[in-house]
Amino acid sequence: MIEYRIDRRAGVATYLQIVQQTRQALLLGRLHVGDQLPTAREVVASTAINPNTVLKAYRELEREGLVQARAGAGTFVTRDLAREESDQHSALGAELGAWVEKARRSGLARHETEALMKAWTDQAYPDAEGIR
Repeated sequence: MIEYRIDRRAGVATYLQIVQQTRQALLLGRLHVGDQLPTAREVVASTAINPNTVLKAYRELEREGLVQARAGAGTFVTRDLAREESDQHSALGAELGAWVEKARRSGLARHETEALMKAWTDQAYPDAEGIR
């Protein structure tokens, strides 16, 4: 099951962080069709955010056709986004993981590593503005 991590300093709305983390888990093959998302109560307990924020994120994911809320049962994944070759154990994923670990060992803080990765990603994908 996915565990959401909320960064209050990120400058990104909390509900969008949940949406983005869910999409990322789907893209990386960490969530699959039929998997249940944590209940709003569970997310609130682990992140100390407002339950309405969680519900707003889940409604957005449902609007996108990625999940479906089932009354009394929970919210379930309805669509995979992962490609077979893009799971977390792929060669590229392993290389990236090694690079991130090297950045951490060299003294870069998480936000510095993320900024560096974002700068290179933005340079490599200049026309990807607005794509989720």
